Amino acid sequence: MKLLTTIFFAFFIMNCSYAQLKKNVFFEQTALVKKFHTIDELENLKKGQLISLYTNRVNEVITVLPYLALTNEAGVKLSDIGIKENSDNLRALNKHHGTNTEMLESSKNMISEFIPYADTEKIIWAILYFEEVIKKVRIGANGNF
Repeated sequence: MKLLTTIFFAFFIMNCSYAQLKKNVFFEQTALVKKFHTIDELENLKKGQLISLYTNRVNEVITVLPYLALTNEAGVKLSDIGIKENSDNLRALNKHHGTNTEMLESSKNMISEFIPYADTEKIIWAILYFEEVIKKVRIGANGNF
């Protein structure tokens, strides 16, 4: 289990680092969940797999929500929404990316420490809840999914 956790954590850090390569982009597509699940699919998974899905959904919420008033789409640059790409704005965005990466690491550590103690049914409920939130965020104010 420790090996699996270590491998997942290493992959997670590489993924976060890659997602922040474009400094003038709010968030990349790699930060987003790629598949949504039904309750039946989730009930067939083991607890470790559920915790991984839970972590991914928490990561998307943490990554996307701060920018929700600006954009709900991945790959959007500052200039795409009329913000100048000057050094102050790029520095502020880069600082947030760094803080966000630290928060994602901290959340991942907390999740890996405590969520295994949760009932499987509650983990499934939380995953479904996060997926509904993510769907609503992706639909956006204009109703585009």
